[in-house]
Amino acid sequence: MSFPPAFLDEIRARVPLAELIGRRLRLVKRGREYSGLCPFHNEKSPSFTVNEEKGFFHCFGCGAHGDVITFVMQSQNLGFLEAIEALAGEAGLEVPKATPQERERAVRQKTLAEVLEAACAFYQAQLKSGVGAVAREYLDRRGLDADAVERFRLGYAPPGHGLLKQVLQREFPEAMLLEAGLLGQKEERDSFDYFRDRVMFPILDRSGRVIAFGGRVMGDAKPKYLNSPDTPIFHKGSVLYGLSWARIGVAKAAELIVTEGYMDVIALHRAGFEGAVAPLGTALTEAQLEELWRLAPEPILCFDGDAAGQRAAGRALERALPLLKPGRSLRFATLPEGEDPDTLIARFGRAAMQGVLGAARPLAEVLWAQELAARPVDTPERRADLTARLKARADQIGDTALAREYHGFFRNCVYERLNPRRANDRRGRSRNGRSDRSAAPVLAVPVLAVPDPTAIPRRKQEVLVSLVLFRPDLLDDIVEDFAGIAFAAPDLDKLRQEIINVHVRDPGLDSDSLKHHLCNRGYGRDVETLSPHQLVHAKFALFADRDQILAGWRQAYDYWRNHLRGAAELEEAAGRFARDGNQAHVLALPPLAEQRRNDEAEQDGPAERRRLAGPA
Repeated sequence: MSFPPAFLDEIRARVPLAELIGRRLRLVKRGREYSGLCPFHNEKSPSFTVNEEKGFFHCFGCGAHGDVITFVMQSQNLGFLEAIEALAGEAGLEVPKATPQERERAVRQKTLAEVLEAACAFYQAQLKSGVGAVAREYLDRRGLDADAVERFRLGYAPPGHGLLKQVLQREFPEAMLLEAGLLGQKEERDSFDYFRDRVMFPILDRSGRVIAFGGRVMGDAKPKYLNSPDTPIFHKGSVLYGLSWARIGVAKAAELIVTEGYMDVIALHRAGFEGAVAPLGTALTEAQLEELWRLAPEPILCFDGDAAGQRAAGRALERALPLLKPGRSLRFATLPEGEDPDTLIARFGRAAMQGVLGAARPLAEVLWAQELAARPVDTPERRADLTARLKARADQIGDTALAREYHGFFRNCVYERLNPRRANDRRGRSRNGRSDRSAAPVLAVPVLAVPDPTAIPRRKQEVLVSLVLFRPDLLDDIVEDFAGIAFAAPDLDKLRQEIINVHVRDPGLDSDSLKHHLCNRGYGRDVETLSPHQLVHAKFALFADRDQILAGWRQAYDYWRNHLRGAAELEEAAGRFARDGNQAHVLALPPLAEQRRNDEAEQDGPAERRRLAGPA
């Protein structure tokens, strides 16, 4: 019979897993887990672990895995109903009585699972047959070998309207095939195979039973991906592709990763990221978020770097906010634009994917960055608008204590990160002799106005960009300053902005990777122009020590701001002379200009100072 989920959860909550298992074998506490010799196979070294906090056991030797109900069934050789009755007695709960309708539904669900299992075997056989050649070629192009096809039970639905129906009707009635979502029917016409000419991906429930399918079309038919319709045992908004595999992976300490598609999940698992799952072509639902949090407190949402992927991440964030609780949140990892996990791993290997996941940002930081980038914050009114928007976001959180924490976090962000003096102080501080890298999100400093673009030498702009291009690790400390300047040269300013965009999407890139990304986005000529020889114009670029280079960059940045002020002073002095003819204003111009030239020479180093001084 089928029991209410709340009743089963109550059993799991009332019967301590470690205590129950400890009656049958000796468990030793190691950190947050317990370990012991597996009761399901012979072993000399303990590979059996019990995680009381997450409510599951797992054996790394034989793969046995489950919760308290599963353990009782397997260790005492009991059926599901017998195990529930035994545990309910121990928990002091009364077993709900099955109504005739519930008994009928349980029988139907069991039969539907058998129908879908038969369909899965049919699709697998078709993939191996002659008619499946086109699907095998597709999977081969996507880098899937025979082992991967078998491991993930991939198949092929052949063209035509009735082969599946013809084969399965020998064992199951047509009405059951319709109820399982394997056949379609329009009005009173004959039924037909729901999936045709598609690579088939079985969708499994938490325990690994086939409950539905997803199909990727081989031709030009629409939609490109098609899922089974909702059935008595499948509700698209409540299921995650790969969940049964991810449960085992998370039990082995894998990160729980949410990506966008079937192939991405498969690619991640094959690359060793065994906690990967995906929603079924829709935005994450509340039910799917709850399913994720049952496995891990902070899953990583890893969506594509394009606009569609970022919209999906934004929708997930909106859905999650009211559901957040202490110790239950999300992290966000953004893939490089144009890449998904499948292509990124294929082109750059596992390390590239690990880098993306390692740069995942907490939900609070993502929320702050979204609101900060939504509108300018360069006036008191706009700052007040930012504060109001952040408050409204924090108010969406249902948990009162956590909402207070978010209010405090956002107040600190506004106070610390939008105050240039405090931001500079924070960047100047160090921890254990190392620079503080808790840099604020991009655009935290309003862009500086340029009084006279023609007065600023292009070489100065090239030096500032070149050093960042060849030492992108500096961005961890200077991204706010780099985002807060606007170069007079449009081509350099566009390149500066694109470097910031790449850094935000994919922080931690080395110089070659950064240049590769920029070239792919159409900045190849600009990158070639800024070759390393530009750096000879900045003496600080010659230092080997990173801190010295960083100090030199900041000195150049300060010079940049002073240069702007100097240009403004020259312009003001000239303007006053034009208005009133005061000779003092004319006399003020040469010293100002001379001071600017000396400042430039100091930045450029000894060779430039000698050139300005003339022959000895």
